[in-house]
Amino acid sequence: MSLPPFPSPRLRRAMLAYRAMWLLAMPLILGYLLWRARRDRLYAAHIGHRFGLHRGRGARHVWVHAVSLGELRSAVPLIRALLAQGEHVVTTHFTPAGLREARRLFASEIGNGTLSACYVPFDDIRAFRRFFRAFRPKYGLVMEVEFWPGMIMAARRLGVPLLLCNGQYPTRTFERDRTRHPLRGELVRGFAGVMVKSERQAARFRDLGQSNVAITGEMRFEQPVPTAQTEAAGPVRRWLGAQDRPVITIASAIEGEDALYARVIAETLAAHDAAGVARPFFVYVPRAPERFDAVADILSDAGLRLARRSAVLDERLAARGAAAQVDVFLGDSMGEMYFYLAMADRVIVGGGFHPKGAHNVSEPLALRKPVLVGPHIWTIEYPAVEAIEAGVLKTLEDGDALARALAPGADWQVPDDRIERFFRAHSGAVDKTLAALPDLLQGSTRG
Repeated sequence: MSLPPFPSPRLRRAMLAYRAMWLLAMPLILGYLLWRARRDRLYAAHIGHRFGLHRGRGARHVWVHAVSLGELRSAVPLIRALLAQGEHVVTTHFTPAGLREARRLFASEIGNGTLSACYVPFDDIRAFRRFFRAFRPKYGLVMEVEFWPGMIMAARRLGVPLLLCNGQYPTRTFERDRTRHPLRGELVRGFAGVMVKSERQAARFRDLGQSNVAITGEMRFEQPVPTAQTEAAGPVRRWLGAQDRPVITIASAIEGEDALYARVIAETLAAHDAAGVARPFFVYVPRAPERFDAVADILSDAGLRLARRSAVLDERLAARGAAAQVDVFLGDSMGEMYFYLAMADRVIVGGGFHPKGAHNVSEPLALRKPVLVGPHIWTIEYPAVEAIEAGVLKTLEDGDALARALAPGADWQVPDDRIERFFRAHSGAVDKTLAALPDLLQGSTRG
């Protein structure tokens, strides 16, 4: 069945309204950035980037859009591979966390001029025209699930092939766009091509009319694991007195879950005391840094003894003084997730006990840790479905089920070789992505 021309008249009209909305909302958007800057001054820095204002570069760049910290981390192996091929790269981000991490990871490349890291322009064709004029992108790679209407339409109109990379279309979003928001679904055809994680995901993009599709796997499985963090985990675990106790890391806990986790931790400790067996030790890592103090209060109010990473460890993850006897180690830092995961015997990934959906399970699986998660896995359908089938991830329907899973005698063991087999079966995404790019770019010119 032949598809109507892209964009449809209806989408053209919608984009006119969208551009007008951006213009009218600009004072509010700038005010929001200034408001967020009260806690993180980088929100208000480099405002010119938001309007696409940059000095012109001599070389043409490959553009990688990684909206925030998680997307950047998944893109790091690909960015390094592109740099190794001699490409100049520009990365764009919306959040200070993503920008700050890009500048840290690629400091030497920024210094020698082979990589630039900046804020993404506001979602308007005029801002993107300035950005494209400065960096002259060969093509753009949008990481994960970011569908920015202005970005897609500007790239298409100004001749920059824009491809979705490491992409997926979560079930709820797909059903919504296919039935209730067809214009958003139509935007899928605006990409020059898409590279997705599985055949299940590829079928969804094809269903919405995107025919230029390649299956490239999960790039998050190839994130570099910082050895300094994993090597520090054992000594810190011993220093905290948890070397002979099961350690459970609750990673990326989101707002709305903290009370549930605090209750389950308290119940689990009490159950182990009643059974006369060693109580587990918990590592608790909130999703957002602005919540660190609030989470500390919630855990303390639940009667849990707490040690904060910022108070007891230095910048090299070395202990300060003697350890106090605590129940929970609060991970109130950014960029050290592998340290907290490496301490664990099992990992509970946050978000799954909230309708917003679970967060990344790839990092604990990369460290060969079995994973527990709540029922809302629609945001991580890949690789969650495959991990469940492989027996390396378990979903639990509510807090009571989580408490039962952590009760004395309920230890869920997963053989290391089972996780290793799963990991090998789903790796290699960077090589697959680089191999797919030429055909996808050629296919976009035919389309």
